[in-house]
Amino acid sequence: MHTKDARACGEAKQRLYLLPAWREAPCYSERERAALAWTEAVTLISQDEVSDALYAEVRRHSSEKELVDLTFAIIAINGWNRLNVPFRTTVGKYQPAQGAK
Repeated sequence: MHTKDARACGEAKQRLYLLPAWREAPCYSERERAALAWTEAVTLISQDEVSDALYAEVRRHSSEKELVDLTFAIIAINGWNRLNVPFRTTVGKYQPAQGAK
């Protein structure tokens, strides 16, 4: 779903393909890397705490409001994933709205 929306908004395919290797891929900015690290930490919160160093890094690149908005987006997407997985939602059926930008 989100890759389809990102493509509809003009995101480059290569950046989407490289997301699993974001730490090694040169195409992400420091701000994006901080957001991706934050996303992983929030998603895996049951396995480890969010470090003070990570919080400081993500705050260096984001306002308080931006960080709150990002965190709520992470929580919402994780929540939807936790509903879709056990209910066996068919993958790939989603189509972005026409003219989505």
